[in-house]
Amino acid sequence: MLLTLEPDLTADQLQQIEDRLRQLEVRVEKTAAGARPIWVITSGGGEPPAERLATIPGVAAVLPGEGGFPLASLALRGRPSVIRCGPLEIGGRDFVLAAGPCAVETPEQMEACALATKRAGGLLFRGGSFKPRTSPYTFQGLGREGLRLHREVADRHGLLMMSEVLDREDLPTVAEWADVLQVGSRNMQNFPLLKAIGRLNKPVLLKRGLAATRDEFLLAAEYILSGGNERVILCERGIRSFDPALRNSLDLASVLLLKEMTHLPVLVDPSHATGLRRLVAPMARAAAAAGADGLLVEIHPSPDSALSDGPQALLPEELLHLAEELADLAPVVGRRFPRPA
Repeated sequence: MLLTLEPDLTADQLQQIEDRLRQLEVRVEKTAAGARPIWVITSGGGEPPAERLATIPGVAAVLPGEGGFPLASLALRGRPSVIRCGPLEIGGRDFVLAAGPCAVETPEQMEACALATKRAGGLLFRGGSFKPRTSPYTFQGLGREGLRLHREVADRHGLLMMSEVLDREDLPTVAEWADVLQVGSRNMQNFPLLKAIGRLNKPVLLKRGLAATRDEFLLAAEYILSGGNERVILCERGIRSFDPALRNSLDLASVLLLKEMTHLPVLVDPSHATGLRRLVAPMARAAAAAGADGLLVEIHPSPDSALSDGPQALLPEELLHLAEELADLAPVVGRRFPRPA
């Protein structure tokens, strides 16, 4: 069960609420900070009726906790949340396009990708400087030098920067440079990292794990939310299946389920979901039609020479063509997307 409290309560008022809950044999399990505090409560015996809890001074509303992820539950807010980062709003009426290379490689590569992202109507410029590669012998990223280059190019084009963080050790550095943190699928259940991100007030894009269920995905988000960071964006990027024809299987049905279950925005990554350049645009259109709040697309000016994930990266001109299609499709599904410049 969730208690949402009135804003700006004093320490004495909060203590009085806790004392009253203790009298009712109700205990605060976790708290989430924010403009309006939210308390998750548990009880050893039968819970008192919601009407009785609602009469406690300072309690604004009582909501049921759903499926073990009460802070991510749609019941908490009753409407979708909008995550704001500078001029960018994720989860509102605008359809969001985040684009960029899998890995930061060279100034020329980043310049070409940033220009294409801006022309396509994207505001969020993605790129990896710390790469979680399957093989230890493949390109692992430029590290801190990549973050510096990424930030420099993003600023020059007026774009927001999103970069992946792999562990707690690198979190302060990545958080200093990036506007949006990315937690990749391999780290979806890196709970120490999620807890550390939960203590930050910075947007984070959380990707679904390679074989994660819907509940596991939402519980991973709950780790971040329970720490007080409410700026969580979910990303469906496909799950591993028995069929080797595609890199992963894009689970668009999960997008619909997530929109029914959670107030958090949901983006789709058709690049990792398919692994094949020719399938990225069709699956991107399908994701938009299914109700996703935006896309995360990989691009590269020379995919054949890319140091990672070249086969799934769109060329800049292909991204512009996809943006034209999105501009036509968005109004059909009640969204807005700017026509490319």
